[in-house]
Amino acid sequence: MSKSIVCYGETLWDVLPSKTVPGGAPMNVAIRAQSLGLNATIISRIGVGKLGVELMDYLQKKQVDTSLLQIDKKFPTGKVDVSLDANGVAEYDIKYPSAWDKIELSKKAIKKVKKSDAFIFGSLACRDTISRETLFTLLEYAKFKVFDVNLRSSFFDVSLIEKLMKSSDLIKLNDEELDILANSFGSKNDDLYENVKFIHSKLQLKSICVTRGEEGAILFIDNLFYRNDGIIVDVVDTVGAGDSFLSALIFKLLSQNLHQDTLNFACAVGTMVATKTGANSKITTDEINSIIARFNS
Repeated sequence: MSKSIVCYGETLWDVLPSKTVPGGAPMNVAIRAQSLGLNATIISRIGVGKLGVELMDYLQKKQVDTSLLQIDKKFPTGKVDVSLDANGVAEYDIKYPSAWDKIELSKKAIKKVKKSDAFIFGSLACRDTISRETLFTLLEYAKFKVFDVNLRSSFFDVSLIEKLMKSSDLIKLNDEELDILANSFGSKNDDLYENVKFIHSKLQLKSICVTRGEEGAILFIDNLFYRNDGIIVDVVDTVGAGDSFLSALIFKLLSQNLHQDTLNFACAVGTMVATKTGANSKITTDEINSIIARFNS
């Protein structure tokens, strides 16, 4: 039987320089996870009207369970203006308030989270009191809690991040976010590995994964480090690459204990997504395996 996950938080439209596409980290994670073989459900909220209908249709076409996707009659479906620098790295202007800021608690959501194998959420879902309170209640029922740290300068609260980290079984963040948080928690070190151990010890955490762009990623689990150094590819854009990485990481963690293979697979999926346009581009098993082979060469 396939493992099941629940993704909580923002569903929205990414307004890119060339086109507008569905986006939002939790939604991207759900879509990629579903394509990899997990049963993915999204808990979020959209507005009425064309944008909300099209987002619902898009998720259903990707076979993501939308039974817990709420409809808001007051607030609009979310939008993010995305700009890309010369290296294809994305910057985001996230509109507030949006419907996904107002996710309400329900008995059906609690039941779904209790039955799922993993519950994935990000810090951005906490920028509004309503969605934040719903999240903390759902966390009480989750078996395996995955915190996808997405620091945004307008919504950055260290005490809140600390609370979310302490509530989680796996924390995923990038190297810049690691530096920011380690410094905020009192580290005087600028070494990546030392800062992972510092945060792990100070906050009594379980597992930490740090993505490093083209330099790969590291995974600290069961008090051991696993490392992938990445490879150079022609980057089209990085939108959604980290989300696909996380989906692949969870997919493997739920099915095996070969942590180096798990990290390699996740890095391959994230790398392949970066070579294509948008967060939810189609990738094949052959493409993933070709990247893994390059890791091992």
